[in-house]
Amino acid sequence: MMTKNRPVFLDLTQLSFPIPAIMSVGHRASGILMVLAIPFLVYMLDLSLSGAEGFATAQSVFSGWFAKLLMFVLLWALLHHLLAGIRYLLIDFDIFVDKEMGTLSAKAVMVAAPILALFIEVLL
Repeated sequence: MMTKNRPVFLDLTQLSFPIPAIMSVGHRASGILMVLAIPFLVYMLDLSLSGAEGFATAQSVFSGWFAKLLMFVLLWALLHHLLAGIRYLLIDFDIFVDKEMGTLSAKAVMVAAPILALFIEVLL
């Protein structure tokens, strides 16, 4: 009887993924994060539109450090998702398809999204 030489344990931390693959996972994660945030954001919008007391409550919720951090992460996710979506749209039109340009555009998305998020956060 022959034994099968299958790996028993695959350590994913030992694998090195290319930058476009990491950016692709980030694109999916940012989409999931934004979808999960919708109920909270809709509730806060409803609360803020319910009257003066509701607006004051919503304003106090968003004035805490944790809410500010959460909003920054959501802004980062939105910008990452937007820029990555534009990148994928360009790839669909056969722009940035070769390996070098694909890696460069993935790096550009991964750098531009947090910089734009910081820029917007400072302005607001």
